[in-house]
Amino acid sequence: MNNHEKTAFDGLWDYNDPAATEEKFSEILPEVKASGNESHYIQLLTQIARTYSLRRKFEDAHKLLDDVEPMLKSGYPRASVRYHLERGRTFNSSNVYDKAREHFLKALDLAVQAGEDNLAVDAAHMLGIVEKGDASLEWNLKAIRMAEESDDEDANNWLGSLYNNLGWTYFSMKEYDKALDLFRKDIDWFDRRGRVTNANIARWSAAKTLRMIGNIDEALETQLALKEIIERTKDEDGYVYEELAECYLAKGIEDEGKKYAGIAYDILKSDAWLQADEPERLARLKELGGRE
Repeated sequence: MNNHEKTAFDGLWDYNDPAATEEKFSEILPEVKASGNESHYIQLLTQIARTYSLRRKFEDAHKLLDDVEPMLKSGYPRASVRYHLERGRTFNSSNVYDKAREHFLKALDLAVQAGEDNLAVDAAHMLGIVEKGDASLEWNLKAIRMAEESDDEDANNWLGSLYNNLGWTYFSMKEYDKALDLFRKDIDWFDRRGRVTNANIARWSAAKTLRMIGNIDEALETQLALKEIIERTKDEDGYVYEELAECYLAKGIEDEGKKYAGIAYDILKSDAWLQADEPERLARLKELGGRE
């Protein structure tokens, strides 16, 4: 069953620029409040909280969600689902996984009861992220089934992200052949919809997996093609340079490897998520690239 309630402000999201998205949401907040649609007003507040958590402003996100919590009523199921999703995401991003899991499970339960397929898939997909190993695998597979079986187009649109997540779950389990199959499926899924940036991310993921199974030449060929794209479009991507470094080092071409490690470090050193979650990765690039 699908009982998807559209909210116009969701179209304002730019997940690559949460600060700009917050500005847009804040501009329309008085208008949405004045409309008298309290459910939409609450939902908009949860999305402003999400812009905070995406910038690691976890305290601000929780404070706003604390303000939202008393507004929730039984007549606002969609607002309640989105509250639990954003509370869960904030906990997950700050590594408080037990509390994140509780909120995602609550969001899933409420979304299923309300027939909100899109948000139910979102909750199941977040459970696939918060869990590890076999549990992550099970949630990702469940989310894919839910998305494929729904008649909600927004729920269907989760499939590209879900193929990616499942691929990385297999990657983390060192089941590289299965990961590669998922990433290639993801490339096809995004290509058929003309979503070029997402397709190229999937190509990067497939190429990294190829490197892990020793197919260095094909991995390098893909990363060099991606390098041409990002340099032509001036859309910097330190992760492409990082993989180029790893490919050249794997081939024993140390000068090129060190050059690209340095370029990758120069771009990625200001990445707050990498600093917090994988500082050793940055340290390796810094050392390899000969940066001070």
